[in-house]
Amino acid sequence: MMPSQHDREVIRRLAEETAEIAALPVQEEKRRLWRRLNGLRPERPMVMVDQVCWNEMNVDDELTLLCEDPECRAYEGQLRRQLYQWRHFPVDMVVEPFVRVPKAIHNTGFGVQAKERTAVTDPTSAVVGHRYENQFVTEEDLDKIQTPVVTHDEAETARRLEVAHELFDGTLQVIEYGWDPYLSVWDPLSTWMSVEEALYALVDRPEYMLELGRRMVNGYMATLDQMEEQGLLCHHQSLIHCTGAWTDELPAPGFDPARPRTKDIWMFGLAQMLATVSPAMFETFEVELCKPLFERFGLVYYGCCDPLDKKMAQVRKIPHLRKISMSPWVDEELGASEIGSDYVYSRKPNPAFLAWPSFDEEAARKHVQTTVDICARHGCPLELIFKDISTVRYQPQRLWRWAEITMQIVQEASA
Repeated sequence: MMPSQHDREVIRRLAEETAEIAALPVQEEKRRLWRRLNGLRPERPMVMVDQVCWNEMNVDDELTLLCEDPECRAYEGQLRRQLYQWRHFPVDMVVEPFVRVPKAIHNTGFGVQAKERTAVTDPTSAVVGHRYENQFVTEEDLDKIQTPVVTHDEAETARRLEVAHELFDGTLQVIEYGWDPYLSVWDPLSTWMSVEEALYALVDRPEYMLELGRRMVNGYMATLDQMEEQGLLCHHQSLIHCTGAWTDELPAPGFDPARPRTKDIWMFGLAQMLATVSPAMFETFEVELCKPLFERFGLVYYGCCDPLDKKMAQVRKIPHLRKISMSPWVDEELGASEIGSDYVYSRKPNPAFLAWPSFDEEAARKHVQTTVDICARHGCPLELIFKDISTVRYQPQRLWRWAEITMQIVQEASA
């Protein structure tokens, strides 16, 4: 069923505004700056904001949805958030002249689902507490891991594209978009076992945990094989884990847009649960375990909230590594000295500054300036990725101001 006239008009107004912004010369200038950074030849530190507490952001109904159809509301939500960000905290975001339409890909997964209880403090927020049940206790439990099977519903993809063309033709280009891989052994395991039980098992049953991890890696490899064979991978990524992915190095030679390969795109890797294990254990249970995955991809962004400053000797062994996360819990000086000019220092400023009873602008400024100064001393290509913003105490202006402060600092750094 095609969208109603009302929904088409709502989407078209937003799409027209988006297209006008996407056509501005500044968009290509920002792409150029991201390509320079990702090529380790930065002109200045780059800045991105993602993972925002959108439930606290609505001002003057800028985010209020008007469409009635669920599919239209999804597009409307994307457009409204993008336009809102452009107005209030654009930093180095790029507004693309297209809309991505995801292919209808079905993945059976590993056959295991989290068993959990949740705790909610703010019913409008997607951020909740989790308590997970351990589902991997016996040797027999290892057989719960199944090899994923990937299929493509071509009819559903065609339907999605038809709707998108009806909504966006004449304003934004419609792009059929494949699977953008998110591959982690330890994030899923933390939900299947609980973090506590999994960490105990690493000590008490290391061979068991290695076998469990190997089965997952083999499953991911099979998934990627199927995605490549069926032409279902994405290509020309704009983002890789909240950061600009524009680069002159991808796709690889021989690229066919009808059949993208893993070597044509970025991979995002992480092992947040292993933050507290030794460097030797990190190398065994993450770097060596996941090396077959890392080797497949053109470039790798590694890390998230896990502090990696004291594990850089092991992180450096990751194939095709280009960006390394430096979370709020690192020794910044140590991390910068270890990274030097070899990789992008992907700093995650602490979002707690926005959650305090009052917003201390000078403290926030000092926090960012410290990172910029440290990276300048050590010659680190730097990006500032402000993410995991769980609350701004329903004062979105705090985030707007943080973005202004940060852009002032990075522009002064390039002067």
